[in-house]
Amino acid sequence: MNPLKWKLHWQILLSLALALVTGIVLNNIAHPAEGSTPDWLAGTEYGISFLGTLFLNALKMIVVPLVVTSIVLGIMNVGGDKDFGRLGLKTLGFYVLTGLLAVIVGLLVVNIFQPGKVNPEVLSQMQSQGEAADADKVTGAMKNANRGSKGFLEIFIRMVPTNIFAAAAEGKLLGLIFFSILFGFFASRLPDRMRDTQLAFWESLNTAIVNLTQFIIRFAPIGVFGLVTPTILNTGWGLFKVMVWFAVTVIVALGIHFLVTLPILLRVLGKVQNPLKHYRAMSPALLTAFSTASSSSTLPLTMSCVNKNAGVSKKITGFTLPLGATVNMDGTALYECVVVIFLAQLFQVQMDMAMQFQVVLLALMTSIGVAGIPSASLVAIIVILNAAGFPEESIGIGIGIVLVVDRVLDMLRTAVNVFGDSCAAVVIGKSEGETGILE
Repeated sequence: MNPLKWKLHWQILLSLALALVTGIVLNNIAHPAEGSTPDWLAGTEYGISFLGTLFLNALKMIVVPLVVTSIVLGIMNVGGDKDFGRLGLKTLGFYVLTGLLAVIVGLLVVNIFQPGKVNPEVLSQMQSQGEAADADKVTGAMKNANRGSKGFLEIFIRMVPTNIFAAAAEGKLLGLIFFSILFGFFASRLPDRMRDTQLAFWESLNTAIVNLTQFIIRFAPIGVFGLVTPTILNTGWGLFKVMVWFAVTVIVALGIHFLVTLPILLRVLGKVQNPLKHYRAMSPALLTAFSTASSSSTLPLTMSCVNKNAGVSKKITGFTLPLGATVNMDGTALYECVVVIFLAQLFQVQMDMAMQFQVVLLALMTSIGVAGIPSASLVAIIVILNAAGFPEESIGIGIGIVLVVDRVLDMLRTAVNVFGDSCAAVVIGKSEGETGILE
């Protein structure tokens, strides 16, 4: 069978296998038991890393347009709805609550497990990768960022930039996200003719950007090979334990949110006496979300399960679920937070409470702007790493490490995203006085 015709996730898995084998072989060549390192190895490493850098640059290229168009369009669709005053505020309030709880769970678990704490030998190997990508430089950049911060109030000051174009060019997307939310809301309040013009413009622009994003992600197998191989080459087997422990951390955090936080919200806010009924009702959608790693692709089945199996009306499902597929990404927000703190631990970066609060805020806000397509959260992770002060070289290394286990974790967090959306539909339906839900 032609691998080029395989589904994307199988191509990525094949690319990972090739990257691991190639990286280990080159690592043995680079560190021979006797003799010297061949001259051709440096050129080979550069050629492979070139592919990863090109893919990473393409992802960075679409950061600003993808985040801005997704947020503006999502807010316009909500703000212009006739039921926005009641259903919209309820739904958005629930989504913000679950997203915040998810990020807090991720923050607590990653600080307890500390998957980025590695032995000095592995850290030394990582520092040797790239001329400028060493822990001292990362720590220095973070210290500069922390010295410039005067606590939590400084974060809110950065939310209101003096020049949104300069903020976008410099990668300071916190202010750009805030501006996009305000712009989307007030654009939704325009007179009908003007609003329709704005909506058509942002819909077409967002569709084009999402299509471009999907095109770039089609090259993910090549990018994965280019990012992962140099990382394995320079670290050997020492990094595998770190990656496994990181994956375990994410799985535990997602499990707590999926099995503890959301059922509690169903019971307390949705008055659902037996949350297990909702798991059974949503099982077809959850399995589909896990297999496709796309909340958007799963949306029709999600709506069917919530309506037919859980008993929520078509009015509530038609309002809450399409909105949730765009703006409610509990698993994604949790994952983004864990990744950033994990990489900070890995590079021995000290993050004070103000910086961790900024990570929480950015993880929550960027999860709104992430399209419901596989691996799009990589874009949001790059945004947060830039905001946290990581140098370009370190971002490349960090993304290369995360990509090794990203696909399986992507499938898991998509299932959590879809389940969070379905919980919102049940809670909102109950609050609207609907009967027959999960009975």
